[in-house]
Amino acid sequence: MPAPTEITVHQQSRVLEIAFDDGARFRIPFELLRVYSPSAEVMGHGPGQEVLQTGKRDVLITGLEPVGHYAVRPEFSDGHASGLFAWDYLYKLGSQQDALWRDYEARLAAAGKGRDDAMPAKAGGSCHSH
Repeated sequence: MPAPTEITVHQQSRVLEIAFDDGARFRIPFELLRVYSPSAEVMGHGPGQEVLQTGKRDVLITGLEPVGHYAVRPEFSDGHASGLFAWDYLYKLGSQQDALWRDYEARLAAAGKGRDDAMPAKAGGSCHSH
């Protein structure tokens, strides 16, 4: 698996630029990172438990913490900070952006939601460990 050689947070354009040692370089929008966060809050605890994310178009990365030599943990302006983005996952997000956007837009349409709709309030009894 390629390893990152450079990571830059571009606040104005809202993209995370990441270069890998195989020559690949990706500019991943913050919104894409946020809606595909590998956290349990977004992915759920198993298949079919994913939580569709909305209202993330203007989200910023307010912090980026390295996790060992294998991942980073971004902190987003909406308070989300529990996703660990391993290098292989960031490579996947970067290399498959177009397909991931199409999938996200299809899931929004199927749910009758828009990218800018507010997230619903969290109901009681949800997982509180995140």
